[in-house]
Amino acid sequence: MSLVNFLKDSYIEFKDKVEWPKWQELQSSTSVVAIGTVILAALTFGIDTLFSKSIENIYSLIINLIN
Repeated sequence: MSLVNFLKDSYIEFKDKVEWPKWQELQSSTSVVAIGTVILAALTFGIDTLFSKSIENIYSLIINLIN
């Protein structure tokens, strides 16, 4: 199978056989992904801040015990 045949078959497949989502479905899915991403980023930020403060407090405690 040559590259030209592959490209032709791929074009036909995408044009005629693939069922593309409607614009409304696409917008809805994009909104869900965007909101989920923001929530996940906020949770990651919160957990990272919590661990950072915890480690900072532990180091401070250890330094105070040594001095």
